[in-house]
Amino acid sequence: MNKLTSAVKVLVVDDQPLIVEELCEFLESSGYRCIPCESGVQAIERFSEDPDIGLVLCDLHMPDLDGIELVQTLQRLAAKERVFEAIMLTGRADKQDVIKALRAGFADYYQKPIDLGELLEGLQRQEVALQERQKTLQLGHLNQKLQYLSESIDDLYQDLDKVRRAPLMKSPTGAGEDTPGAAERVEIPAIFNQLSPRQLEVARLVGKGQTNYQIACELGITENTVKLYVSQVLRLTHMHNRTQLALALTPSHSGMQRRVTAH
Repeated sequence: MNKLTSAVKVLVVDDQPLIVEELCEFLESSGYRCIPCESGVQAIERFSEDPDIGLVLCDLHMPDLDGIELVQTLQRLAAKERVFEAIMLTGRADKQDVIKALRAGFADYYQKPIDLGELLEGLQRQEVALQERQKTLQLGHLNQKLQYLSESIDDLYQDLDKVRRAPLMKSPTGAGEDTPGAAERVEIPAIFNQLSPRQLEVARLVGKGQTNYQIACELGITENTVKLYVSQVLRLTHMHNRTQLALALTPSHSGMQRRVTAH
């Protein structure tokens, strides 16, 4: 029966060539692609060159670089852009070494001579864990892109708002100064001055008691975008919830704030 080949490569590191050869032969027959290494220095080079390496099997005691130092170096190389899972192999199962290794980031360990069946099961478990970590990492990158996109859109709305308001500000009759929008801008608390026009628009609609869905329909944007704007407004104004935001924007509450400030 043909076995499926895993998309994740396994870095196999041990200073004993026969062990590396045996592990690679077994794992490749089980559907894994292996990168054999006989030293920590060689392993660092291979890891840096190949982004498909996601699983690391390494001996704890090696002459040039022990397993713990190797994994810590790989973690620094991976930083926040890459994830991997490491399994330790050791011929001397000293309790303190095992504890130190687990604290350093090893997911599991196996004592030599290795039971290949148990190792395969453990490797498969770590592959599943790796997939979950990769999803989390990808979601984090996506959230960063969405945040950047939101800020870019907000800047665009701000520029458009300036263009729309420019003729009213230059009107010789001064009619633009008497519009309801201008009156509202005067009455809002000073803490809202830092908001962009679009953020302020969303804040006012929240103050009127509208739901995210209603705001999305009125502004022609998605409900998720509204949620993002509301979150930004709460963060920038240091408010805890929509109720507090709505109270801050009510005329009576704003007037009371001005009277208290005046005294």
